[in-house]
Amino acid sequence: MAANNVADKIGKEQILEIAKSEIELKVDLFNRLTKVCFDKCIEKRYKESELNMGENNCIDRCVAKYWQVTNLVGQLLGPSQPSM
Repeated sequence: MAANNVADKIGKEQILEIAKSEIELKVDLFNRLTKVCFDKCIEKRYKESELNMGENNCIDRCVAKYWQVTNLVGQLLGPSQPSM
């Protein structure tokens, strides 16, 4: 019984660490996506309080391409990663 509880606790701790790591990676990905697309699509001199049509389109395309590339890289690197 006691050995089972220890194994459950270790498993839960590992799962928690994996979840924390995954959240950190997602936040980092979102921050990089935001920076790249903002720098690429938004003019440095703000003229209006809202995005214009060109900026909206640019951001839409930038985010779509960023996610596409991220997914493709994940698929290509996924099989080569050691399984846990």
